[in-house]
Amino acid sequence: MTFGTKKIIKEQLKMLMQHTFLPLVYRTGSKGSIEKGLVVFADMHNDSVPFSMKMMLAKVKRLDGKRIVVKCRDTQKMSAAAAFRWLVSFMRLYARAEYVFICDNFLPVASCKKREGTKVIQLWHSGGLLKKSGYDQKFSVPAYYKGNVFANYDLLTVSADCCVPVFTGMMRQPVGVVQATGLSRTDIYFSRRYNEKCRSEFFEKHPQARGKTVVLYAPTFRGSADSPYLVGEEDIDKAFAGDDRFFLVKKLHPHFERKHTQRAFEDIPCERLLPAADILVTDFSSVLFDWALYEKPFVIFAPDYDKYTREVGFYADIESFPTTVARRGDELVRAVIGELENRDKRELSLFKAYHMGACDGRATDRILKKINMI
Repeated sequence: MTFGTKKIIKEQLKMLMQHTFLPLVYRTGSKGSIEKGLVVFADMHNDSVPFSMKMMLAKVKRLDGKRIVVKCRDTQKMSAAAAFRWLVSFMRLYARAEYVFICDNFLPVASCKKREGTKVIQLWHSGGLLKKSGYDQKFSVPAYYKGNVFANYDLLTVSADCCVPVFTGMMRQPVGVVQATGLSRTDIYFSRRYNEKCRSEFFEKHPQARGKTVVLYAPTFRGSADSPYLVGEEDIDKAFAGDDRFFLVKKLHPHFERKHTQRAFEDIPCERLLPAADILVTDFSSVLFDWALYEKPFVIFAPDYDKYTREVGFYADIESFPTTVARRGDELVRAVIGELENRDKRELSLFKAYHMGACDGRATDRILKKINMI
């Protein structure tokens, strides 16, 4: 049996599970009443609560009358039998829950028509408008998938008004589901205590970075989640090697955890590196928009910029961003210095306002008010 045949069989089995078995489990579990106050936080990509849900979980824990169940596992790391049991347990909870919070693609939620008394809140994990995704990206959703992979959302939170029409189309949502409430995850960036603690911890752990320009390299991946690859990492290493003006921090996408060594920074989450860095070098990663909240300069480095534009595409004109777009490794240092020395902060402020304008440190409370939880 060829690799291609095995993959097709695997995908067909997944669709059988998605469209037949999971709905059966849901129907069986939904014969009783909805459990008022049952709040489920679910994710299939992490073994712990993702950063995008932490602020919301902390807030809900402080509310009275709530029974919180966290269902977060990286199902790709589980055996088929264990993943099967996990899915069944989630569907049984889903059938009784009053609220379900997710923050990424989560097919079980879309597997069947949900009960009217259950609210699904998609705390989408990225802000702003950058690369095409969802139904706008031809490789994102399998052609043979029946139904909408983003079905059953009652609220999908985005970072700014500009995102509302794009996400409504990209995820095929009814008008009104996508709302510019701001992203719950970004509330922490407005905490002075948090930012000071992150900086202090970073420089205590890496005292050799003091007095240097801290360059955070945080790219996204190419290819699929199963077979990711990087573009440009070697250029980054070469550009900053031996240059005492800079302290390079490489923070790769989580898909590379088992494929690359992230050296001394593997135990520091990206969100805790942002306050310590002076400049961001990225390609098409949405970390750019979390970074934008700090109004610090950035550089886009993408040797495959033209190819990526043709094959994936963008919602925004990258060339209009307040940055330098570098395509070659020998342009990197010059681009970094140019942005640090010459970028007008007013341009960075306008960029933040357009892409992240609804993020003001109070998004979590706004979302909870929208769903009548407070």
